[in-house]
Amino acid sequence: MKPAVVLLSGGLDSATCLAIARNQGFACYCLSFDYGQRHSAELQAAGQVAKALGAAEHRILSLGLAQFGGSALTDTSIAVPTGGVQPGIPVTYVPARNTIMLSLALAWAEVLGSRDIFVGVNAVDYSGYPDCRPDYIAAFEKMANLATRAGVEGARLTIHAPLIHLSKAEIIGKGITLGVDYGLTVSCYQANAEGLACGACDSCRLRAEGFSAAGVTDPTRYRA
Repeated sequence: MKPAVVLLSGGLDSATCLAIARNQGFACYCLSFDYGQRHSAELQAAGQVAKALGAAEHRILSLGLAQFGGSALTDTSIAVPTGGVQPGIPVTYVPARNTIMLSLALAWAEVLGSRDIFVGVNAVDYSGYPDCRPDYIAAFEKMANLATRAGVEGARLTIHAPLIHLSKAEIIGKGITLGVDYGLTVSCYQANAEGLACGACDSCRLRAEGFSAAGVTDPTRYRA
C-alpha cells in the first residue's frame, strides 16, 4: 500500500477525507495539530477517528498559533459568531493555518517517501476561508513540487482535496457509504471538554444543515 499523509482535525470533513484515502488503497498517516484552538475535544476525536478507520499512524504536533491570535479560534477575547453564516471572511479564519499545516504534512510525506497528501477542504458549504479554494490547493501543489527534493528529482507530489466541490450533504452521504462513524467527530468551534457542541456557531449550523439535506440523523451531541 502506498503511504499518504492525511490532515485530520477530528471534524466531519477530515474524517470523510481519511475514509476516501483509505478506500483508494493508501496506507494513511494522519496528522493533527494542537495549534492553540479553543478546545482539545477535536484532537481526542481525531484519535478515535484514526483508530476506527485503520490509520497506519496518527501524530499530533504542537503549534503556537495562539501566540499570534487574530482569530476567534485562537484568541478567547474574540467571540465566536453565533448569529448565522454571514458573507465575507469570518473572524474564525486562522491566518495561514492551512498553509502551515500542509507544509508540515509535506515534510512528513518526504520522510515517508509519500507522494500524496489528503486534505478535507471544501469550497461549497464552508465559512468563506481563502485557503479552502481550488486555486489555493493548485498553487500549493505547484509550490510543493518546486520546493522539495522529491519534486525536483521527478517524484511528483499531489495534494488531494476530494471534498472541494461537494456540498456538506454530499460529503456526509459519501462518508456513510465508506463507513464513517460521524458520532466520533467534533465540528463545533467552541465544544466543551466532553465534546458537546454549542449548536449556534457557523460550523454547527453548516453541519446540521448538511445532515438535514442528506436525510440522515445527526449524531452530534449538544450542550443542554
